[in-house]
Amino acid sequence: MAGHNKWSKIKRHKAKTDQRKSKIWARISRDITVATREGGGDPGMNASLALAMEKAKAENMPKDNIERAIKRGAGEIKGEDYEEVTYEGYGPHGVAVFVETLTDNRNRTVADLRHLFSKGGGSLGKSGSVGYLFERKGMIEISSSGQQHDELTLFDIVAEAGAEDMHQEGDAYIIVTPVDLLEDVRAALERVGVDIGDVQSIREPVTTVTLFGDDARKVVRLIGHIDDHQDVQAVFTTLDMNEETLAAISF
Repeated sequence: MAGHNKWSKIKRHKAKTDQRKSKIWARISRDITVATREGGGDPGMNASLALAMEKAKAENMPKDNIERAIKRGAGEIKGEDYEEVTYEGYGPHGVAVFVETLTDNRNRTVADLRHLFSKGGGSLGKSGSVGYLFERKGMIEISSSGQQHDELTLFDIVAEAGAEDMHQEGDAYIIVTPVDLLEDVRAALERVGVDIGDVQSIREPVTTVTLFGDDARKVVRLIGHIDDHQDVQAVFTTLDMNEETLAAISF
C-alpha cells in the first residue's frame, strides 16, 4: 500500500511539473462519462460517478467540463464511445504491471502498449497473467495536520465504517478499505467534518519485488511511459517503492 501511495505522489508531482492539467482533465472526463453511462447521472445514486466528480473537484476541473462529461455519458450530447479495458504484463526483472484504460479504439491501445512494454524491456501478457497478484481496494488520503480529531479517534471512525487499515505516511493518513465500502468510509469521515484528500479505487499488490539503482530506474521509466499514454487511467505494479527506489527515480 505504501508503495502505491508514493507512486501516486510521484505522478502528481510529475503532472504539475510537466503542466499537463489538460490531460488530467481529459482522463477524469472519461471517468465521469463512463460512470454516468453505466450508473446514471445522479452522484447520490452512483458511487463511481461521485468518486469521479470528487477527483474533478480536487483537480480544479471547471464545472462546465464536468457537466458536459455527464451529458455525454447520459447520451444528451454526442461523444466518443469509451470502454474500460485492462492490460497485464511484466516489466524488467519480472515486475508485474497492471494497466487500466478507457479507450475508443482497442486496436490502437493494445498496439501502443505492446510497443511501450517491449521498448521498456518488458512484455505485454495475456489477460490473467498478473491480475492474481493484485487485490482491489479503496484508498482515502487525508491530511494528518490540523485535524480536529486525534489519530486514535480517526481510526475508530473509519474502522467502524469498514476500513481495513489506517497508517501515516509523511503528512497524510492513508486509509485502506474494501473497494465496496470506500464510499461508506468516506461518508463517515465527512459526517465528522474531516476534509478528504485523494479518494480512489486501487489494485494493491499482494507481493512486491525489491530492486535498486539502475534496475529500479528501468522499471520506473517503463511505468512512467505507460502512464503517459492518452488512454491509460491508472498503472499498478509490484515494484516495492522503498526509499532507495525513490531516490533512483529520474524523469
